[in-house]
Amino acid sequence: MKHLFIINPAAGKYDHTTELSERVRAVWGERGLDYAIRSSKRPGDCTAITREAAASGEELRVYACGGDGTLNEVVNGAAGAANLAVTHVPCGSGNDFIKNFNEPGAFTDLARLLDAEEKTLDLIRVGEDHSIDICSMGIDARIGTSIQEFKRLPLLTGHGAYNVSTLVNLIKGIHRHYVVEIEGQTIDDRFTLICVCNGRYYGGGYKPVPEARPDDGRLEVLLVKKVSRLQVAGLIGKYKAGRYSEFPELFRHFSTDRLVIHCDREEVVNLDGEARWGKDVEIRLSDKKLRFFYPRGLSLDP
Repeated sequence: MKHLFIINPAAGKYDHTTELSERVRAVWGERGLDYAIRSSKRPGDCTAITREAAASGEELRVYACGGDGTLNEVVNGAAGAANLAVTHVPCGSGNDFIKNFNEPGAFTDLARLLDAEEKTLDLIRVGEDHSIDICSMGIDARIGTSIQEFKRLPLLTGHGAYNVSTLVNLIKGIHRHYVVEIEGQTIDDRFTLICVCNGRYYGGGYKPVPEARPDDGRLEVLLVKKVSRLQVAGLIGKYKAGRYSEFPELFRHFSTDRLVIHCDREEVVNLDGEARWGKDVEIRLSDKKLRFFYPRGLSLDP
């Protein structure tokens, strides 16, 4: 078994390359294991490095060292590759996907990743791009797109940057007109946001659909209808806590494997914090799967 560590030096508040490299050498080197360390230099590098590894045909464990965006890039390189298994070594701002496990802190302990279990997980697909956790459109996607400019500000954590981006985008405007095709229905309305969940967490701790699981073959979708700024102030905490069922007049929940969103103009699509753009957007459960490994004893249960 070979091990490939892909480090994103731009993830988080500072460059973790030296620190992580020393930790890897201490654990893998002492045991005489076959490992390599690669660093990304620009957006897209993590995907390219992972695809190169997949093309070798060798059985390989790939460690995405960074934030959720780093994991997203590695996932896009590994999707459908039978010889690769992926995990996340968190050193980003949010590190939301591993919160789907009952002990997310265990992923920081490299030695525990040596004794790992593995699951085959679902992915979300939008065009040729994949997401392992959350895909969204509307105010939430616009918030996610602009969050990068706030992450580097002093004293702002990942959650704090998310809250600042939320405030700015609420001021700019909340709802847009979309036509949504889902489960045999065509819904023409103004929506605040549309959230498609494979996992449960995003945005530094938001948990819109607590039932979502990345291994159940379904996507959990929330359509959030037009709301005012005043309503947002009262609803955002409940949305964050997954209490959508208390407001059926504003939240519509679907469990599905596909939906299509038609927009009046090109809109941003958020894929685990990575931005894509489209006017007629098909979001579906991917026919490609992902092998994901994690410290032994953990589970996907809340």
